[in-house]
Amino acid sequence: MNPVVGLDISKGESQVQAFLDKNKPYRKSFKVDHTLEGLSSLVSFLEDIKQESGKKPSVILEATGHYQAPVVQHLEERGYLLIIINPLISYKARGSSLRKVKTDAIDAYLLCELFYKEELEPYKKRGVQLLNLRNLTRQHENITGVMIQTKLQFQAVLEQVFPEYKGVFGDLYSVVSLLTLSEFPSSEDILKANEEIITNKIFDLCKSRSIKWVNEKAIQLQAAAARNPFEKTVYQSHILSLGMYISILLQYKEHLSKLEAEIDTLAKEIEEYNIIKSIPGIGEKIAATLFLKLVR
Repeated sequence: MNPVVGLDISKGESQVQAFLDKNKPYRKSFKVDHTLEGLSSLVSFLEDIKQESGKKPSVILEATGHYQAPVVQHLEERGYLLIIINPLISYKARGSSLRKVKTDAIDAYLLCELFYKEELEPYKKRGVQLLNLRNLTRQHENITGVMIQTKLQFQAVLEQVFPEYKGVFGDLYSVVSLLTLSEFPSSEDILKANEEIITNKIFDLCKSRSIKWVNEKAIQLQAAAARNPFEKTVYQSHILSLGMYISILLQYKEHLSKLEAEIDTLAKEIEEYNIIKSIPGIGEKIAATLFLKLVR
């Protein structure tokens, strides 16, 4: 015998249909919840099939994103052979079937029939490492997207307080630039301080730079303050908002830095990643993203 169990996966539950062999359905279709109790009952059912057929059944299901995750993990850990198919394959099979009405029970039945009709490859376990890499990369993309919006809001406020600040530092969003602006958020603050005070403050924020570079930035900052069209800050709410955006941006930069370090550490152990990264112009983050797109 060649037993198989078809699972029609949906949010929080699965419809189950079993075949002992081709054209030999086993028992009636039923549902199991994606809870520890529900999945344990599914394993008990699979063991019943093993006793009946003398062989551990394969399990076939459609790819459904994260809905399938608890089922796949539970069955993988217990050594069941999983076959996860593209939904387009089952859709075509459904179109050629006499049972064209879509229900969970019929879909689970059709998955079993498909198992005997097609030569389907077993699911290749991607491993915890690869899934961690995918999760971290997606999180990096999410934070980057939110950070872009925060930068736009930050710039809108800066334009109403100290527009001439742009250009003092090569990267407006570098840590030293944001921290300096946090210390001197308006032209008034800079004009009240002398060159020595500003130089010492920037040097404290960026020890890696030479005192000459720091002094040049202090002079540029004073010149920017002198050019600033807003001689006084009328709305203190802008200063408050500016400080809040600076704090948020610094937090985002810290989070992204941690994610990038972890992504690089995980990805270095994957041969394909190192091959992609060897291409000129491709760094760690892009290489990891390209690799994940290739293995999907």
